[in-house]
Amino acid sequence: MAARGRHRYLAERRGFLATLLISPAVLFIGLLVGAPLGLAIYLSFTDATAGSLSGKWLGLGNYRAALHDQIFRDALWHTVLFTVISQAVVIVCAGLLAHALVRRFRGRWLLRFLVLLPWAAPIALTAIGFLWFYDPQASIFTWFLVHLHLVDRSNAPNWLGTPHAAMSSIITVQAWRVLPFATVIFLAGISSIPQEVDDAAAIDGATGLKKFWYVSLPLQLPIAIVAILFGIVFTATDMVVPYILTNGGPFNSTQVLTTYAFQTGINAGNIGEGAAVALFMLPLLVVVTIGMLFFARRAEVT
Repeated sequence: MAARGRHRYLAERRGFLATLLISPAVLFIGLLVGAPLGLAIYLSFTDATAGSLSGKWLGLGNYRAALHDQIFRDALWHTVLFTVISQAVVIVCAGLLAHALVRRFRGRWLLRFLVLLPWAAPIALTAIGFLWFYDPQASIFTWFLVHLHLVDRSNAPNWLGTPHAAMSSIITVQAWRVLPFATVIFLAGISSIPQEVDDAAAIDGATGLKKFWYVSLPLQLPIAIVAILFGIVFTATDMVVPYILTNGGPFNSTQVLTTYAFQTGINAGNIGEGAAVALFMLPLLVVVTIGMLFFARRAEVT
């Protein structure tokens, strides 16, 4: 009876119970993510090729070779541009959409449903749909520009055929894809602000821009940082949009680290080099994640 009582007391302890409940999830994530990550780190230090999960140890040879590769350096810069610009567009548009959708009006549920559709739809299918939208012969965007007399049909833009237009196109699609997720996070943050805060701000005479700057923004800043953090991770590690729309072209002008790692490691069969390219963003993303979580904690309003 005494032993049973001690076991019951142990099971009721908060720390023990929390560890017991979370351990299956930790074990699953460790096996699903940790094992492939560890294997990729090992392969990045070898000259492993397709069909083999081992190779001659090269140390930092693959990383040094990547740094001397002009295509890799361009892909690294394109990844930064692709991530930063798309997330800047997402944060601005998500903030505006969330402030509009939090108000009560007729048809709000339908508009919220339409905003969520890009996140719910399979990205491969939507990217193929954008291939049709960007088609040089039958682009709906070109059709609108021509009928608005903004461009001439004979001089219509080739959305995926020129470097600057192709980069702008994949940034637009990526921003459109991540926008619903950020909007939902902003909606949750705005809805969590107590009504008493708005009432107190109105009594103090804070309305419009002053209310947003001094009241709403400080309360939403931690949530906005979380939205930016997830958006950066999703975008920097994603290859679906660039791969389907341009496959790194034209002339490697939209090559990002994920597509270049796939082409090097899978298409070319150089598993070790591809793993090294894929892992180049890992330390940077870890630093960005720690920094943004630190600023989110500092930005919390008590």
